[in-house]
Amino acid sequence: MEWNLAARVEKMNPSAIWEILKGTERPGIISFAGGFPSPHSFPVSQFKAACDHVLRTDPTGALQYAGSEGFSPLREMVAQQLRDQSASLGVAWNVDPSQVLITNGSQQGLDLVAKVLLDPGSRVLVESPTYLGAVAAFVAMEPEIVSVSNSQDGVDINSLRESFRRNANQNGIGGDAARFLYVLPNFQNPTGRTMSEACRVELSDESKRLGLPLIEDNPYGDIWFESPPPAPLTARNPESCIYLGSFSKLLAPGLRMGFMVAPKSIYPNLLQAKQASDLHSASFNQRLIFEVMKDGFLNTHVPAIRNRYRAQRDAMLQALEENFQSNESKEQGTSSQTVEWNKPAGGMFIWARLPEGINAYKLLPKAIELGVAFVPGAPFFTGPGDERAIRLSYVNPTVTEIHEGVKRLATAIESIRA
Repeated sequence: MEWNLAARVEKMNPSAIWEILKGTERPGIISFAGGFPSPHSFPVSQFKAACDHVLRTDPTGALQYAGSEGFSPLREMVAQQLRDQSASLGVAWNVDPSQVLITNGSQQGLDLVAKVLLDPGSRVLVESPTYLGAVAAFVAMEPEIVSVSNSQDGVDINSLRESFRRNANQNGIGGDAARFLYVLPNFQNPTGRTMSEACRVELSDESKRLGLPLIEDNPYGDIWFESPPPAPLTARNPESCIYLGSFSKLLAPGLRMGFMVAPKSIYPNLLQAKQASDLHSASFNQRLIFEVMKDGFLNTHVPAIRNRYRAQRDAMLQALEENFQSNESKEQGTSSQTVEWNKPAGGMFIWARLPEGINAYKLLPKAIELGVAFVPGAPFFTGPGDERAIRLSYVNPTVTEIHEGVKRLATAIESIRA
């Protein structure tokens, strides 16, 4: 039988990252490709105890259907943590539990945003480059996705103004306005960059002036190494922002638990979309997350994750320095002949750029042949991508594997150049 597929299916391409990861599963591969948290960070014993407690004290609630909004104690905990974190950064954010919606990972939050805010042909603004999973969620609604230029400090405001409207006149008047701007301000996937305080202030002011909603995705914000990032964009303008968070990076991605905080004006629409999608997130999993977190476990668990990932980041930076010309070569005007990379202040990724003339896609098979994998950077761009860019994840390999993997990467590059 031949199925009649919806027209939108043609735009729903397989994830380039997942396709690449299939080639990294054979033994002996040192993978810098996946964006997975380290399994050493999973609090297995705490979840074992939580499973026993939940099934002993609330088996019916854990195994029964529930409200679409989510487990009330968990929503209250999320609201309180966001209030406390924001206050510690000098910005008051009065998050009410009634604004918190528990989702199946922050990925479902992106899907709900797309369903509620996008029509075919409507304009969406994203950073350049940006998170592939967000683009995949948006594409299903058939919008026009427009990239906004960025610097290391964050969104370029002039580019934002130029991209805000389609077919505006020379004074920026008229035309169809963008529905929202999607941003990852903290340790962004894929680049690892963090939006500066000055850029957050300017972006908040400009988005308010334009009437442009912001979708703020923050799965990595707690994984900082030296100091916490600035206060959330949503805390500065909560009535025109939707905030997405995740429990995956700190606790367990397999539970698929995340949350969103939305203005009360749009919360009912997102809730309705959630109900149509899956009725509610798993009752049992929500109670497990709450039980593990309720007595302040994250106060000791998260610093341990930071220490582990910081050591791995430092190992990769050292290995890059040892195997490639120093970043000082940029100042000497020879950066096109060497590998360039940044130093993320947190998160899970280093963004690097190969020497001139080396295509990341063409390098990848040789690298895998030599036993190391990475992700080409081009798929993270919605337009023409940077064929020299690569994303390197440092959180899963050991320090020894990181040094060996970068050495293999250097060998692969030299073999391509020869």
